[in-house]
Amino acid sequence: MKDINELFTFLPHRYPFLLVDRVTELTVGESIQGFKNVTINEPFFNGHFPGHPVMPGVLIIEAMAQLSGVLAFETKNLRPAEGYTYYLAGTDKSRFKRPVVPGDRLAMSSRILADRRGVMKFDCQAVVDDEMACKSEITVMERKL
Repeated sequence: MKDINELFTFLPHRYPFLLVDRVTELTVGESIQGFKNVTINEPFFNGHFPGHPVMPGVLIIEAMAQLSGVLAFETKNLRPAEGYTYYLAGTDKSRFKRPVVPGDRLAMSSRILADRRGVMKFDCQAVVDDEMACKSEITVMERKL
């Protein structure tokens, strides 16, 4: 299990763009689970949408990509402090099934589908209260900065 302070060693993101609050399960080379607590304090709710706050789908994808990045860093035994990063390289088969709103706990999971020459592909899901919110295949690319 990784709390927010440990996540800082795996992800270069910081407020307001760190979208993973905790890792709850991790099997190196296979899969990861974690969550994001969605609160009305998120800056994007000011404009998306006034009077009807909904988490933007692109940020749900980003949250799943960040969780996948933690799995990638652990699997490759690399860290941002060593000059490495993983960039979002693509998404496939993305589907949004329900809105994510303030007060939701976005439970996310990611499983490695492919790992070839610095490019990794993940099967990702995000659920709220056991109801599918989003699913996507996410591709990330390793880079030495």
